[in-house]
Amino acid sequence: MLETYPRDLGRIDKDKLVECIDACIECDQACTACADACLSEDDVQYLAKCIRTCLDCADVCATTGRVLSRHTDYDANVTRTVLQTCAIACRTSADECDKHAAHHEHCRVCAEVCRRCERACRDLLGSLG
Repeated sequence: MLETYPRDLGRIDKDKLVECIDACIECDQACTACADACLSEDDVQYLAKCIRTCLDCADVCATTGRVLSRHTDYDANVTRTVLQTCAIACRTSADECDKHAAHHEHCRVCAEVCRRCERACRDLLGSLG
């Protein structure tokens, strides 16, 4: 879709932008699925914080992906803020999922996806200057 955008995107690194949008979409899906899987586990009460952090992360990632997909009248301050928020949400979710990764494969996978998304957000942030 970026290739079809009728205006110049300016200084933003298109490759890092695409990577970040894709990572946000993947993380939204992984966190949603992980939270759902946690709800199906026998020890669901033990996983309450994991469910919460996954759902928060999914919402933040979905919003970040949508904000990054809009370029008309681009606002660098908003972009920086959502990227910072997304990186924090991803780190928080990954840290919590890591606590359960030895017993729940969905948490292990989710933690990996969250860490990739955190890196993608930080990489894009770093390229914004």
